[in-house]
Amino acid sequence: MTLLSTRATAAPPPRARARLRFRKEAVVGWGFVGPFVAVFALVFLAPIGYAVYLSLFQDRLIGGTSFVGLDNYGEALTDPRFWDGLTRVGMFLLVQVPVMLGIALLVALAIDSGRLYGKTFFRVSVFLPYAVPAVVASLIWGFMYGTQFGLVGNINEALGVTLPNPLSPSLALASIGNIVTWEFVGYNMLIFYSALKVVPSSLYEAAAIDGAGEWRVVWSIKLPAIRSSVVIATIFSIIGSFQLFNEPSILQKLAPNAITSDFTPNLYTYSLSFAGQQHNYAATVAIVMGVITAIIAYAVQLRGMRKG
Repeated sequence: MTLLSTRATAAPPPRARARLRFRKEAVVGWGFVGPFVAVFALVFLAPIGYAVYLSLFQDRLIGGTSFVGLDNYGEALTDPRFWDGLTRVGMFLLVQVPVMLGIALLVALAIDSGRLYGKTFFRVSVFLPYAVPAVVASLIWGFMYGTQFGLVGNINEALGVTLPNPLSPSLALASIGNIVTWEFVGYNMLIFYSALKVVPSSLYEAAAIDGAGEWRVVWSIKLPAIRSSVVIATIFSIIGSFQLFNEPSILQKLAPNAITSDFTPNLYTYSLSFAGQQHNYAATVAIVMGVITAIIAYAVQLRGMRKG
């Protein structure tokens, strides 16, 4: 009896045991998520924090680097070169993204229909341009766009015609849109096709029993079923449009008069930092652009979720 009473007295109370168990579970949980948190902080939070820090200072000829607070942000919000580039990528987004996603959706529906001959080869062929690096794709299309040495020039010479210059100031943005569409149709097609493959077959069987045709199945079953995938692809495409850099950067050397250093906000930021040595103002423009991109992407996400 004395031994049992001693053991009962020595045992920790239930609350202490619960706290001890919670601490052990927390240690185990942090052991799993700790590596991710460390990498996330190192490659994401730290660069953003450093960019914010840089944006609060300014290099001056007299006095060196000095703290200016939010003055750089005020300058960026009234910078016509920044707004010209932002307007340009906004126009690019409004035209290129719907065209690219529409083509990708049509291809995914065609492959999923089961009536396309050689659909495996067709699927791989459409996806293959995505495996080409953006720099290489820009060089390939830039060569074809050339009026003096490329495909357009060869057609002009062979047929005795004068085709419009794809790298002229009026057509440069459309030419870049063609390159981006060629690159990413396959990527978005794969997202849509993967979503279509998980649609329950019982829905198709019920539609067939009700006498629904192919277009009715597409409109009433397939499109609503992949709505979330369409929203995700749209958000990714919006972010990619605002980050437009590789294609205009490569084509700039072929058409310097059409693609200027402020053609897109990212190209403008690069020029400020590496050509103009304005690192603080470049960090400010990058942060402003990041905030604008996040707001628009979040608004699209809310819109898609509300419709869903």
